[in-house]
Amino acid sequence: MSASSPLFGDLLLKLGIVTPSQVQEALALQALTGQRVGEALISLGYVTREQIQDALGEALGLHHDKGPTQPALGELLVGLKYVTLAQLEEGLARQRRDGRKLGEILVELGHCTYKQIYEALGLQNRIAGRQENPRPFVDGRRRVVVVDDSPLACAFVQEGLVALGYEVLCYQDPFEALEGMSRLQPAIVLSDLEMPGLDGVELCRRLKEGPTRGLPVIILTANDREAERVRGLRAGADDYVNKSASMDELAARIESVVRRTGETERMRKLFARYTSAAVVDEILKSADAVVLTGEKREVTVLFADIRNFTGLAESLPPEQVVGVLNQVLGRLSDAVLTCGGTLDKFLGDGLMAVFGAPVARTDDALRALQCAKMMMDAMTDLRVEAEAEWAANGREGQPLVLELGVGINSGVVVAGNIGGTLRAEYTCIGDAVNVGARLCALAGPGEILVGERTRELVDANETAFEDLPPVRLKGKQQPVPLFRAL
Repeated sequence: MSASSPLFGDLLLKLGIVTPSQVQEALALQALTGQRVGEALISLGYVTREQIQDALGEALGLHHDKGPTQPALGELLVGLKYVTLAQLEEGLARQRRDGRKLGEILVELGHCTYKQIYEALGLQNRIAGRQENPRPFVDGRRRVVVVDDSPLACAFVQEGLVALGYEVLCYQDPFEALEGMSRLQPAIVLSDLEMPGLDGVELCRRLKEGPTRGLPVIILTANDREAERVRGLRAGADDYVNKSASMDELAARIESVVRRTGETERMRKLFARYTSAAVVDEILKSADAVVLTGEKREVTVLFADIRNFTGLAESLPPEQVVGVLNQVLGRLSDAVLTCGGTLDKFLGDGLMAVFGAPVARTDDALRALQCAKMMMDAMTDLRVEAEAEWAANGREGQPLVLELGVGINSGVVVAGNIGGTLRAEYTCIGDAVNVGARLCALAGPGEILVGERTRELVDANETAFEDLPPVRLKGKQQPVPLFRAL
C-alpha cells in the first residue's frame, strides 16, 4: 500500500488520523492536481508528514521509536472530552470556510471555553517539548533555512552564505521544511518563489499564520514581475531578493530584515505585558486600523476585586502581603490575557480589564464572562494550595480565605490614550465603565454580576443567568437591571 492509493485513506481512517470528509476532500484535490492522497492531506493541513510516515510504517508492519510529536489541537480537545467528534467536525468545517483559528470557532459555537482551549494548547506544547524562545544564533552564527527545489540553487546560496559566516540548512521539499521550523528555530527563511506543490508565497503564508509567525521570510526569485512581488508581500514576506543579486547584497538584506524583525519582537513583548498574543498580532498586523488616540466603541469591561484582603494585610508582614497580592493578581491577569482581553490597570487589590479595545471581536462579552469564570477557578486553586501549605507547616485553625467579586458591563465608551506628553495610559472612559465598577462593588464573594447589555450579547450562547432585582446606582436616575452569572 502506498500513499498514492485510495486504500491509504482507509488506513488513515482506521488509525483515527483523519475523518471521512477530509479523505473525500483529499481525493477530490488529487483528481485536480495529481498529488498523492497523503500529499493532498498534508497540503490541506489535516495531517503532518510524520503522521503519513507512521501510517505507512503501520501498513508495512514497521515500528520505530520516535521522539514526541505535536498532536492537533482538535485531537486533544476530543481526547480531553472537552468537545465531541461531531462538534470538532462542525468547527473544522467552519474553519475551512473562513480561515479563522479553530479554538476561537469552537468557543464561539459554545462547544468549549477559552480555559479549555488554553489547557489543550499547554498540553500540546508539553507533548511536543517545544521551546518557547527561538535561538537565532548557533555557536555565534545566524541560522538560515533555504528552501528551493533546485539542488544547484541550494548549494550556490549555501556556499555563499557559509563563506560569510552563516549556518545554512537546505531543503528541496517545502513541506519538510515547514514541518521542521519549530524544531530548527532559524533566524530567517529564504524561499524560492516557484516550487511544485507548495510555492514560496504559500509557504510564507503558512509560516506567518502558525506558531512561527514572527519568523522573517525573504523570497528569492528570478521572476521580477511586480504582480509576483505584491503577491508575496501580501502573504507576509519581509523582502524580495532577485537571484542574480550578489551574496553581499543578500547578506545585507538578511541583516536588515532580522534587525527590523527584532524591533517588532521587542514591540510584541512590550504589548504582551498588557494584552493577549492574539491582540498583539492584530495590532502589529493592522497598525493603521488600531486607533489609540481616542474613539467611541462598544466594549465589555470587567472589574475584579479581592475580598478580605484588608484582613490578610493586617495579619502578615508587608513583604508577605506583596507576595500574596502578586500571586493572586498574576493568576487574574493570566485569565485576562488567555481570553484575549486588555489589562487596563491594577486597582490596589483588584484590576480592570477591557474586551473590545484596542482590537474588537464579535465575542468580546463572552470572552469577558469566561475570563471571570477562569478567575473564580484560579481563586479556588489558590485556596486549596494555601490550605495545603497551612497544614504542612503544622499551623492550627484555618488560613484567612480570600474571595473574589467580579462585575461585568458592556456599552459605548471613549477608548484612547489619556494623560499628558510625559505620562499617558490607554484606557476606557464612560458610563459603561462606571456601572461595571459599581457592579463589582456590589458583588459578593465568589459572585459575578453582569449588566443588561452584556447578557444580551452572550445570550445566543445559552449562558445561564439568574435575574436579580434592579438596583439603584450612584449617578443613575433609574434602577439598573442586574443579573448573576451561574
